[in-house]
Amino acid sequence: MNNSVGKTAYFHLPGLFEFYEFYKVFLPLFREHREYFYDRCAISSIYGAPGDCLWGGGRMGYGNARPLDVKSLMEEYDISVRLTFSNSLLRPEHLSNPECNRLCRMFESPKNGIIITSDLLLDYIREHYPEYYFVSSTTKVLTAFSDFRKELDREEFSFAVLDFRLNRRFEDLKELTQEEKDKTEFLVNECCSFTCPDRKACYEAVSRLELGEESHFICTSPDAAEGYRFSRAMQNPAFISCDDIRNIYLPMGFSQFKIEGRSLGSALLLEFILFYMTKPEYQLNVREEMYLTNELDLF
Repeated sequence: MNNSVGKTAYFHLPGLFEFYEFYKVFLPLFREHREYFYDRCAISSIYGAPGDCLWGGGRMGYGNARPLDVKSLMEEYDISVRLTFSNSLLRPEHLSNPECNRLCRMFESPKNGIIITSDLLLDYIREHYPEYYFVSSTTKVLTAFSDFRKELDREEFSFAVLDFRLNRRFEDLKELTQEEKDKTEFLVNECCSFTCPDRKACYEAVSRLELGEESHFICTSPDAAEGYRFSRAMQNPAFISCDDIRNIYLPMGFSQFKIEGRSLGSALLLEFILFYMTKPEYQLNVREEMYLTNELDLF
């Protein structure tokens, strides 16, 4: 990512288990054709959770890739794994879940992280699997900047994902120390309405469903029936574009950027990568490599 101060933009990509087949094709391309991509642009982590993950949250899991395959691929390309354990409604009896504990044992490494909401789960994993780093999840919906800053000050967290509605609170962002800026992660492409009053309730509904409990939540956000539209996300007041990253956030001292999209299709994931990471003159090259390799049939 070219910019005036020479900082690198570190991206956190969605679909660790959900888009395993996509990354099997894309990661070799990213390694072998770095000329296609911005110079100061790196994949810092890929995040996600298996589809039946009790500790999961944020989005309903769709991932069905074998954990051992995922582990092998991420190690081959030296990319941090982030397990999305952001269920906010966990109770003590859920901590012994065999599958989630097996995942923790399998991926435990200082290089790998846990995206987390529940302090109950945080304490449990810190005690039993101490090698992980932790990321405070945006599903906490901390819409007061003072609350987010308190989250940054917690020593348990290596990173904290800012609520997207705070993305352009520049007066507050400028007041952060460099250490706090290094821990701040921006959700760049959120499509949810900026004024939606139900975001926390929506996340809690997902948490209930992951626990096998009923949820009667109905999203009332404008345009919710249309699903995710990247074109609409670009109109969101909190949207962060590639130019914003290069011209505003990197010069301010920020470097961590999260792309959402675990529950979307791999074709849209490719569009995100083209938009944020790929030089315009090489976007067609990347499309051709991905489409031809995957024999993509659009209809």
